[in-house]
Amino acid sequence: MSDEHVHRFGSAESVDSVDAQVMDIGEVPAIEIIQTVSLHLMSATAVYLGLGDGPDAASQLDLAEARKLIEALAGLVTASAPDLGDHHARPLRDGLRTLQLAFREASPYPDPPGKGPGERYTGPVA
Repeated sequence: MSDEHVHRFGSAESVDSVDAQVMDIGEVPAIEIIQTVSLHLMSATAVYLGLGDGPDAASQLDLAEARKLIEALAGLVTASAPDLGDHHARPLRDGLRTLQLAFREASPYPDPPGKGPGERYTGPVA
């Protein structure tokens, strides 16, 4: 490793640590990564729907951001479901549906059936 890289990116130890972390992710099964990403999307969506913990949770309501996250989650869950199998996909679909319904409830002007966030992937949610 050249001194330029050590100087720019920190010590050789920190670079080695990053290399070790990158190698570790390669050992994680794809199903676990998909589940973890899905849970992060669900958690962030809940916050943007004003469902977070704390007294100021309602002040974090942002339906535009929640819509984007639900779309991403619906695409991920729908595309990966055949590879996940029902055992892993069912809880993700249930969580997605719950967020879609919460979005509809939080919206002052709900989307028509089939036009809500993620419904182009999941079908209408009622």
